[in-house]
Amino acid sequence: MIRYFRSLSLLLIAVLVAPAGAAQIVVHHDVARQALTLNVARLIFTMRLLHWPDGTRVRVFVLPDADPLHQEFAKRSLDLYPRQLRRVWDRHLFSGAGAIPVEVSSVEEMLRRVAETPGAVGYLPDGLARGEVRVVNVQ
Repeated sequence: MIRYFRSLSLLLIAVLVAPAGAAQIVVHHDVARQALTLNVARLIFTMRLLHWPDGTRVRVFVLPDADPLHQEFAKRSLDLYPRQLRRVWDRHLFSGAGAIPVEVSSVEEMLRRVAETPGAVGYLPDGLARGEVRVVNVQ
C-alpha cells in the first residue's frame, strides 16, 4: 500500500513539474489561412502584420510572460525568446506606434477569446484545440 502511494505521488510530481507540451497556433474559424511561414508567424506575434489577406484585422492573444506555455510557444513556434517578444511589444506600447497583444490569464480564456473574436490568433497546448478554433501549422 505504501509503495502504491509513493508511486502515485511520484507520478503526480512528474506531471506537475513536467515541461509544457508543444504549443499550436490557433485561429478563429473564419480565418482562411491553413498554414503560416515562420516569418509570417513572427510578424503576426510581433504585431507587424495587422491584417489577414482578406482585410480582417488580426487580433493577437497571448498568455503572461511567465506562463510555461508562453515560453514554450515563443521558443519552439517562433524561435524567439519571450523577452524578445516583450521588448518588441514594450517598444510599440511606449512609442505609441503600434498595437500590443491582448493578454489572457489562462488557456481556457485563450480558447474562448480566439473562438469568439473574428480575425483572432493565439496558441494552445497540443491537442486542446476544438471545433471553435482551427490549428494553423507553421512551415
